[in-house]
This record gives sequence, C-alpha cells and structure tokens, in this order.
Amino acid sequence: MIFDLKDLNTVEKQYYLLHVVAPRPVCFASTIDKTGNINLSPFSFFNLFSSNPPIVIFSPSRRVRDNTTKHTLENVMEVPEVVVNIVTYEMVHQVSLASCEYPKEMNEFEKAGFTTEPATLVKPPMVKESKVKMECKVLEVKPLGTEGGAGNLVICEVLRMHIDDSLLDEHKKIDQRKIHHIARLGGDWYSKVDESNLFMVPKPNTELGIGVDALPESIRNSDILTGNDLGHLANVREVPIIEPSFDDTHLKNIIQYYSLNPDDMEKELHAYAKKLLAEGKVREAWQVLLAG
Repeated sequence: MIFDLKDLNTVEKQYYLLHVVAPRPVCFASTIDKTGNINLSPFSFFNLFSSNPPIVIFSPSRRVRDNTTKHTLENVMEVPEVVVNIVTYEMVHQVSLASCEYPKEMNEFEKAGFTTEPATLVKPPMVKESKVKMECKVLEVKPLGTEGGAGNLVICEVLRMHIDDSLLDEHKKIDQRKIHHIARLGGDWYSKVDESNLFMVPKPNTELGIGVDALPESIRNSDILTGNDLGHLANVREVPIIEPSFDDTHLKNIIQYYSLNPDDMEKELHAYAKKLLAEGKVREAWQVLLAG
C-alpha cells in the first residue's frame, strides 16, 4: 500500500511513523523549573547528532489529543539544563511509569521509584540507577510547529558523562555487550539489546570495498546468495586470489561429488559459502566460491 501523509490524520501519521522508524533510543530526561520542581520523563525522539561539539537532541512533542506541551519542555525553557539518563533493560518498567502525566508538582523520581543523585555541573539531578548519565546545557529549543504532534527539538551540548565502571574494560573502553540498551518501537513494543541479538559488521573506513558490481558474474547473479551476502563479499579491497594452501574437507567433498555436474556444484559451493558468511568467515567463503 501507498500512504500519502497529507491524507492521514495526526493519530494515523503518528501510528505509522512510530512503527516504521524504529528502534529508537530513549532519552530519560531530568529537568527542573525555576521554582525547583523536578521532572523526569522519557522521550524516544532522541539521538546523537554531533561529536565535536558533542550534541544530542530530543523532542518533547505537543500532545496529539489536546495540543498541550509537556513539563519537560516548559522546564528547559525556564532552566536550560538537562541530564540525559540512558535507559537499560533493568529499569524499563520504571521508566515507563515515569511517562505517566502526573501533575507538575509531583516528583517522578519518587513515583517511579528512582533515586536522585546530584549532578556536578547542572541543576537537574541524575538518576542514580542509570549506568550512563550525560549532564547537558540546552543550546536551543526549536519548535517544529504549533499543532498537536509537532516536535520541539531540544538541542543539548553534553558537558560531562558519568559511566558506571561495570561497563568498562581494562582500557576504559565500553563493552557493548554489557549495556543492555532498550529501544522504543510502535505501540507497547520495545526491544532489548544483548549478546543474543548483537552482531558486528566490518566498516570500510580506510579502504574502499570493491562493490557488488565488481563481483564475478557467477557470484553476483547467484540464486542462493542474498544481497546481504553479496555486500559482505564485496567489502574487500580487491577480489581475493586462490590460496593453494587452503584446506577444507567439505569443499573437497563438494568438488569430488559434483565434479561431473558443474551447475549442481556451483549451487553447493554457493550454499556452503553462504553458511560460512553467516559465521563471519569471509576469507573462507571467498576461497570456496573461487574453487568453482
């Protein structure tokens, strides 16, 4: 189906956008107003937009049902500071509870059962239970509209980060497997990031990949290898050459069994290469394909 967003009402636009633009990281923002009222609220319209200067942006949208604004937005207009607390799986239900629309004078830290921790550079407190906290100053609030559903970009400069020692290795680098990030999807759906769904994709930072168009025709037009497989194979600096020392028992069996039927042998080689690629064995997959 094709949807022209101009033909959808605001609720329908929000529904489809939130389901397809996902997963989204969650900014758990603690703010304070000029009289000292503290607010704590999650926002999934959030991301990193620059590292130098270090800029994160989140967006407290105007409420769709009545076009009112959120306390977080009102607070940063009065006191342009915020702590962005990173949400992990261990705290997701409490974070969801903090999204309830409590009266302004109520403290969501208390309602959701979180512990306040004094920040070191800004007025709003940090969430002690969060394993990563970013103290920020608000550089600008950019309204995107005046109707219900319109976003308000809160552009923040990160001044200081607090990272729990349990997330760091001996070199003070973050172990991605230890941060159980959560991300927002549509409706009541969330996703959890852990070792069971993490995978690595080598990035061609310093050397250009040859590209899918440079793959041998028999590989490029394979009925077995997927676009993902081809992208994996094409992320090399040059087409590899056959390594005489490459020794693989399964490869030998394929060649021996299908030597009289080249078409079937190619299919078996491609299927075996696909399996190797799924295991991250690009060099081995190339050797199997070159054997055909």
